[in-house]
Amino acid sequence: MYIYRCEDTLEGVFTAIYRVYEEHRNRDEVRLALEDEAWLFSTEISVETDSVRAEKVIRTLRKRFGDKDYEYLCLALATPDMEKAQAVYRTVAAGLDGGYGFGQLFDNLTDEYIHKTFRLATNAGRESGHLREFVRFAELENGVLYSKIAPRSNILTFLMPHFADRFPEEDFILHDVGRDWFGVHPAGARWFLLRGEALSGEYSEGAYSAEESKYQMLFKHLCKSIAIDERRNSKLQTGMLPLRFREYMTEFQ
Repeated sequence: MYIYRCEDTLEGVFTAIYRVYEEHRNRDEVRLALEDEAWLFSTEISVETDSVRAEKVIRTLRKRFGDKDYEYLCLALATPDMEKAQAVYRTVAAGLDGGYGFGQLFDNLTDEYIHKTFRLATNAGRESGHLREFVRFAELENGVLYSKIAPRSNILTFLMPHFADRFPEEDFILHDVGRDWFGVHPAGARWFLLRGEALSGEYSEGAYSAEESKYQMLFKHLCKSIAIDERRNSKLQTGMLPLRFREYMTEFQ
């Protein structure tokens, strides 16, 4: 058994996949690992992330399976599941070896690895969809719109294009507090990511603006006033709006 250890990033996993094919390994004798767990009777291969090799894999996947299936692979790799690298590798291998074409990569859900990759991608996609609805931006004193999120999956790169399209002329920051990632969108320009860096100047978290504080108070009062106690259904509300999304929602603060 050959254990390819790679970093937990999209580029890291795709670099490992490139190495596997470059070295002509039998897929049944290969395992992509993200954790440091030791494997007996195996040969360990450390994979250094290579953006050039990763880009070649990306081009092949998009050309062979299409953008939608490629996005599903990326969503699966955004989850915190430590078996995702192996699942994605075996899904890609099944698609390439099986001659799957455009939009066919996830047709065979009887394959355990394809099924797992599809399930992981669906979970990450569902969380991304929820946050598109539940994100609450607040205006800071410097005029920047700021919001905190704490998703289970690393989906900031899937959320930023959505909000950049909705607010093209706004300065805003979307902060993944669990991973210390910042999605920064300057007004009228392209968005970018920062990680573990102190944001200063106009892109820093500060006190709410006077208008923001006023509208937050009004919004909370509206949410409270339209509620009908006799029709309160906490179980249904929790099903529609899970508790883990409420920490950074204005109306629940």
